[in-house]
Amino acid sequence: MLSIDGVTDLWDQLLGAQPDPPGMLVLLTAVAGFLAVAVRPVWRVARNAVTIAHEGGHALIALLTGRRLKGIRLEFDTSGLTLSAGRPTGLGMILTLLGGYIAPSLVGVLGAWLLGGNRITLLLWLAVVLLLLMLINIRNLFGVVSLLITGAIVFAVSWYAEPETQAAFAYAGVWFLLFGGVRPVFELQSLRGRGRMRDSDADQLARLTHLPALFWVGVFLVVNLFALLSGAFLLAGQWLPESGLTL
Repeated sequence: MLSIDGVTDLWDQLLGAQPDPPGMLVLLTAVAGFLAVAVRPVWRVARNAVTIAHEGGHALIALLTGRRLKGIRLEFDTSGLTLSAGRPTGLGMILTLLGGYIAPSLVGVLGAWLLGGNRITLLLWLAVVLLLLMLINIRNLFGVVSLLITGAIVFAVSWYAEPETQAAFAYAGVWFLLFGGVRPVFELQSLRGRGRMRDSDADQLARLTHLPALFWVGVFLVVNLFALLSGAFLLAGQWLPESGLTL
């Protein structure tokens, strides 16, 4: 069992600020995050992390708006499904549908804010906690395996890795979410343009609000681009002073 001193040390480690990362690390992880989204073979695998955040966004908003969460599925093709019970119309349903495509980018901004305060360990542990909470509601085997592997990787880095490795992992993950929140919006519209995805979040929002689905695709894109710029601003603050530049 942990002693009181051990608990105190653990708490200090969790909430304490880590040293500033090298400016070049921030820049290189930005490049890595962008390439993970831009290079198709890498994106096909890495997209699972975006799907986890997407479905987690649906689930969280459903709970916050008083709906009953029935379950989450994560599929091998990187698609997902979140089911909730409640009124099929109204603000709660609209917000639940809206929460999916903007969730990865908003999580990225939250991560960038924590990294801006050098709370690297806190960020990693929060990720583990959120993954465990999501795991409780997963309803298919691939989803369980996907979350267990993702959670195990994040936990192993947070517990065993050196501070420099933790920083590189955290920054790369946040950059990936910021970039990765944008690409699915373009993929969504591309599929819609070919007559597929007729029950997409945007199309369901269109039926509920009587606003065109393209309007909602535009909302997703504007929110995610703003999140990308905001997150980049927060993260660039770690690099620009060292380079002699100012925001």
